[in-house]
Amino acid sequence: MDSGAATFSLSRFVEDVRALVPAAGSARPVDRLPDGRTTLVFRALGDGRNGDVSVAGPRTRALFKNATGLVRALVIQFKPGWSAPLLGVPANELTDRIVPLEDVWGRSGEDLCLELLEARSLPDVFARVSRAIALRTRDGFEPASARLARRAVRLLEGDEVRVEAVAERLGVTSRHLRRAFVESVGIGPKDFARTVRLQRAVRMAATSKDWARIAADAGYYDQAHLIADFRDLVGLTPGAFLKRARAIPPERGILRWCL
Repeated sequence: MDSGAATFSLSRFVEDVRALVPAAGSARPVDRLPDGRTTLVFRALGDGRNGDVSVAGPRTRALFKNATGLVRALVIQFKPGWSAPLLGVPANELTDRIVPLEDVWGRSGEDLCLELLEARSLPDVFARVSRAIALRTRDGFEPASARLARRAVRLLEGDEVRVEAVAERLGVTSRHLRRAFVESVGIGPKDFARTVRLQRAVRMAATSKDWARIAADAGYYDQAHLIADFRDLVGLTPGAFLKRARAIPPERGILRWCL
């Protein structure tokens, strides 16, 4: 085994890992809100001897669909700003797309899928993905723009809501920050800030029905702006989205793995 691959740890670049084993014969609703994240998705299909590995890029609009024929799946969500150095392709080339890994890696993507179909445990699957990525990133090269984008992400997910203020704090122009952000995160910093507010509002709505309070606490100018963002990014009003979410049966067969 390559010594670099042996010491490489994918965990520091990963935000969330979910394993799914749905009920036999059932279609599983898949809802994905805009969030500025890139994910790697492995699926075992049919009898479990076939499957695929795909890269789902950051989304600018919500995606709703039903997954069928699924035996098991693993979803690895990368922290914003890491997909380019890990996968070897600028993040904006994946925006609003779901791309087979073989289209990005060639034969190596096909080989990884075969390896994952042979794995028999979640840690084994994760370890095989980690080794595959390590072998492709062993030169350690990373553009400065990726580091700049990740610093901006931390500010936008923290207490800073204005992109111009973020650029000023980082000592760059707003134009330079946007260029780095698009290349490394996949969407512009203003679009990313909108996803941050949207995700905050969705989390708060799980325990509150006071939309005026939710709008203020999530960082919106007022409730009208929150509703407008929901319509634009999700295609539904906040109330309609929550009604739809509550109508979906509780997830079964979901395992969230703590790294």
